[in-house]
Amino acid sequence: MPATTTAAPARNKTADKPTLNTGLPLPLERFYFWEKNQPGKVCFTQPMGSGIIKDLTWAEVGRQVRSMANFLKSLGVKPGDRVAILSKNCAHWIMSDLAIWMAGGVSVPLYPTLTADSVRQILQHSESNILFVGKLDDWAHMKAGVSSDIQCIGYPLSPQHDFHTWDQIVADTTPLQESPSRSHAELATIIYTSGTTGMPKGVMHTFNSIASGASQISNLYEVSMHDRAISYLPLSHVAERMCIEMLQMYEGMHVFFAESLDTFAQDLVRAKPTLFFSVPRLWAKFQAGVFSKFPERKLRILLMIPGVGGLLRKKIKQALGLDQIRYCFSGAAPISGSLLSWYRDLGLEILEVYGMTENMGYSHGTPAGQARQGYVGKPNPMVEVKIGEGGEVLVRSPTTMIGYFKEPGKTAEALDEEGFLHTGDVGTIEPDGSLRITGRIKEIFKTTKGKYVAPFPIESKLLADAHVEQCCVVGNGMPQPIALIALSEGDRAALNNGAPRDAIHADLLDLIARVNATLDPHEKLKTLVVTKGDWTIENGIMTPTLKIKRNVLENRYEGRIENWYESHDKVQWE
Repeated sequence: MPATTTAAPARNKTADKPTLNTGLPLPLERFYFWEKNQPGKVCFTQPMGSGIIKDLTWAEVGRQVRSMANFLKSLGVKPGDRVAILSKNCAHWIMSDLAIWMAGGVSVPLYPTLTADSVRQILQHSESNILFVGKLDDWAHMKAGVSSDIQCIGYPLSPQHDFHTWDQIVADTTPLQESPSRSHAELATIIYTSGTTGMPKGVMHTFNSIASGASQISNLYEVSMHDRAISYLPLSHVAERMCIEMLQMYEGMHVFFAESLDTFAQDLVRAKPTLFFSVPRLWAKFQAGVFSKFPERKLRILLMIPGVGGLLRKKIKQALGLDQIRYCFSGAAPISGSLLSWYRDLGLEILEVYGMTENMGYSHGTPAGQARQGYVGKPNPMVEVKIGEGGEVLVRSPTTMIGYFKEPGKTAEALDEEGFLHTGDVGTIEPDGSLRITGRIKEIFKTTKGKYVAPFPIESKLLADAHVEQCCVVGNGMPQPIALIALSEGDRAALNNGAPRDAIHADLLDLIARVNATLDPHEKLKTLVVTKGDWTIENGIMTPTLKIKRNVLENRYEGRIENWYESHDKVQWE
C-alpha cells in the first residue's frame, strides 16, 4: 500500500469539484478591510527611478484600483473576461490584479522575459483583449507578439508607448463606489506554466483555491500587518503571487519593490524584510557577494573567534538587509546542504517549501528548527499526500487547480478521479511525514546498458559543492551519464580576472571522485564538463522560474557530448 499522510477534511471525489471553503474571506474582501480600517497605513513602497521613492497607502491604492476597475468596465469587461498583465514587479502589477477582479474579470499574468512568440501564444490562447504593459527590459522585441486589436494600458514605469496611461486613466475616471464581491467558485486567474518544453499550459485557479492557501500560510508563519517583504521574483509566478500579493491582502503587511538588479542591494537594505523568499541560485549569489568582500577561508576563521564572530555575523546580515528576518524560505529547486549550513552559521535558517503552479504553490513547508537537506517539509494543513505508481508524489487539497484552460485531455492526465494532482515528482515520505523529492519522472533516462538513471539525486550531490552553481546530468542512450556544470559566480569572476584554473580543476577532480564513490555502478559519471558562461533566462537555458531546460542544453551540446564522453579526462572544459 502506498504511504499516505493525511491532514485534510473530507472532499468530493471528483477532480472538478473541490471542497469550497465558503467561510474564508476572499482577496477582494481582505482588500476592502484594509482600505476601510487602515486607510493611512503605507502598503507599497515603489522606486520610481532617478532616486525617487514613492509610498502608497491603502486609501490611495483603493482610489486608484477603483478608478481602474471602472475604466475596465467602460471598456466592456464582463464577468469571466480575461485581462492580461505583462510587467516586472511593481505596485501597479498588484493594483491591476485587484482592478481586474473588481471589474469581474480573470487575470492572466505573463512573464516579463517572454519572447514575442510566447506572448502571442498566451494572449491568443487566453483570449485576452486587454493588456497592462509595465516595467520591461525588452519591450522592443516583445511588442511584436501583441496584436493591434488588443487594448493596452501603460504603467508609469512602462517603456515608451502610445497607450492609455495608468495615471491619466485614474485622473479622468470616477472611482467605483460599490465594493463588488466574487464567489469562491469563480475563476480568478489563469497562470501559464513557465514550460521547460512546449507550449505553456494555462492553470485555472478559483478564488477558493487562492483563499484556502493564503489564509493557511499566514497562520503557519504568524504573518501580521507589522511584517515587511520585498517583491523581486516574478509576480507572474505562483510563489511570489502567494508569498507577496496574497499575504499582503490577507494580513496587511508592507511590500517593498526592487528597482533593478543594480539597485537590489540598496532596495533590500531599505526594506529590511521580516519575511524573505528566494531560490537556491540567488541564495548562492548572495553568498558569493559576501565572499567577494571576505575570502571564504578567512571568513570561516573569523566567524569561529568568540566575540568577533558574533559581531561579524551581525554586520554581514545588516549589509545584506536581512538583520530583521523572522523567516527565510527557499523553493523551486533543491538547495545544497553547504548553503543551508553556511546560512545557519550566519544565524539564518532557510526553510524549504514545496508546491506547484497547479496547487497554488501550497503543498509542503519546513517548520522552524527542522531544516535539513533534501527534505521539503511536512504537508501543510488541508493537504493530503501519497506516493503513487513509480514513486510519484500525489497531492490533494482545496488549493488544487480546476484544470488546464481549454485542455481537458491534459487536465485528465494531471488530476485523477479522486482529485489527486499527479505532480510528476518522484519522492518518499518519512515516518514523521517529511517529504523527500528524489527526481522528476520525465527526467529519468535509460543508458545503453539498459539501466535507468535519475539525474536529480546526482545533481544534488554536485550542487553541494561551492564550485558548482548549476548542473545537468545527461546520458540517454549512452553507456554512462556525464555532468554539464556552470561554475559559481565567484569562480567565473576569478577566471575572467586571469586567475589560473588549476586549483578549481583539482577540486573538481576530487568532487567527481567523491560523488562517484556514493553512486551505483550504472550511475557513475564518466566525465564532468565545465561549460562556458552562465545559464540564464536570456540565453534560453533557464525558464522564467529558473528551472533548467534540459532539452535546450542537450541540443546545444549535441555535437560535442559524444567527444566529451570518449575522452579519458574526468574533468573537461568547454
